[in-house]
Amino acid sequence: MKSYLLLLFTICTFLLYSSAELDDNLTYVWPLPAKFSSGNNTLSVDPELSLVFDGKGGDSSIIKDGFGRYKKIIFKHSTKSSSVNKRLVFDIGVLKIVVLSDNEELQLGVDESYLLLVEKRNGQSIIGEAYIEANTVYGALRGLETFSQLCAFDYETKAVQIYRAPWYILDKPRFAYRGLLLDTSRHYLPIGVIKQIIESMSYAKLNVLHWHIIDEESFPLEVPSYPNLWKGSYTKWERYTVEDAYEIVDFAKMRGINVMAEIDVPGHAESWGTGYPDLWPSPSCREPLDVSKNFTFDVISGIMTDLRKIFPFGLFHLGGDEVNTDCWNSTSHVKQWLLDHNMTTKEAYQYFVLRAQEIAISKGWTPVNWEETFNAFASNLNPRTIVHNWLGGGVCAKAVAKGFRCIFSNQGFWYLDHLDVPWYEVYKAEPLEGINDTSMQELVLGGEVCMWSETADTSVVQQTIWPRAAAAAERLWSNRETISSGNITLTALPRLHYFRCLLNRRGVQAAPVTNYYARQPPSGPGSCYEQ
Repeated sequence: MKSYLLLLFTICTFLLYSSAELDDNLTYVWPLPAKFSSGNNTLSVDPELSLVFDGKGGDSSIIKDGFGRYKKIIFKHSTKSSSVNKRLVFDIGVLKIVVLSDNEELQLGVDESYLLLVEKRNGQSIIGEAYIEANTVYGALRGLETFSQLCAFDYETKAVQIYRAPWYILDKPRFAYRGLLLDTSRHYLPIGVIKQIIESMSYAKLNVLHWHIIDEESFPLEVPSYPNLWKGSYTKWERYTVEDAYEIVDFAKMRGINVMAEIDVPGHAESWGTGYPDLWPSPSCREPLDVSKNFTFDVISGIMTDLRKIFPFGLFHLGGDEVNTDCWNSTSHVKQWLLDHNMTTKEAYQYFVLRAQEIAISKGWTPVNWEETFNAFASNLNPRTIVHNWLGGGVCAKAVAKGFRCIFSNQGFWYLDHLDVPWYEVYKAEPLEGINDTSMQELVLGGEVCMWSETADTSVVQQTIWPRAAAAAERLWSNRETISSGNITLTALPRLHYFRCLLNRRGVQAAPVTNYYARQPPSGPGSCYEQ
């Protein structure tokens, strides 16, 4: 009842906002920048906006391509034949981007800070300019996104304008890891759809695609070292080639997004045995994978060797969740192996996880595991392990207290396939809850919303992700004190509605914000802001 009343209040509150002009007291940039100031002027932006770059990293294809993408977004409605373009002088005719470093390596903790200045020239120059300065190309990309959100098309004048200028924005993310899990095993997602999702991630400044490529239902990825593995795909048309995977990683990098691959072992791996039945303990025991055979670990090592060539990100997810070891005890050769090694099935589960971790570390990766591994044998986990919380609250607090790093994905709030979780619960979920020590807070890398695909395919995946993923994105980027103060239905909700409409204008199928169920259609005709 309490949730229903809050939902009703949320809807009524926003209907009051949507019936009038946007509230000038709010800043319609999502996620909210760390520090900013604005004025009362309106500036015009030249449809022929040009790029000027400087600094060691300014002349970068990442910057040039990014500028080209955002220019198309900003001037989507502008045409050269438009009467407004006959104006001789625009307030903003140049976007200058200064990148201080030429290092384009994209890893966890890369500097994404930027400075953005937008102001009218004082008469000393006939060409007005906006200015972005960043230490890295990835900070510059975040600045480009913010600049694009400041630019608004005026349907009356048919010109792109920037309101509330001059703008001074000094911005940086709160957390280094701001992720979205995408599951392509339960429902296959074409490359084009994955790219659309990556593109939309950049609009909310998310920076890690956790690619849950493989699970018990299907094995769609090509592995050259073990070419029969992808016989576990649904069909021969629902697969990803090595070239596809490279393409996804390269596409993401151009948008400042890392791709973290996952192979979930020893459970969630039944599909592996379609191509290599020896990985199954028996025809009636198809998961967990056979712990007794070196062949199992040879395959895992071969997969990692091939994937290491594709995925340069320093983190690799090894799963380790929801492992039911009962059938190990009922399979004769595995049971004998357990007796020979004086192990219980629980100890064999630990042995499997730790051996897989050693393989990942030998390939130059930092292992990430779901929290069950920490819950079961924290004292024996490799100290480099990153604990990925999902089952409930308080896990990150326990993990960092033992010196582990942690990623927050509490399923009660940040599992996007849980359609009954409304936006405000996503927004209020706090990765540092219960962690007050500053040194321990630093061990929380950030968080991740999870798009599990048991009930979502290409027809609904975008509107299941958005706009609730954006609520988490602001939690991960913006200052905690700023976004946690006041009534979020008066401060965050109107801005989230605006961002949802921005996503729609950019071609992203984002669900209405105030519908309790994420994929519920609008109840009737109305504005994007009122649905």
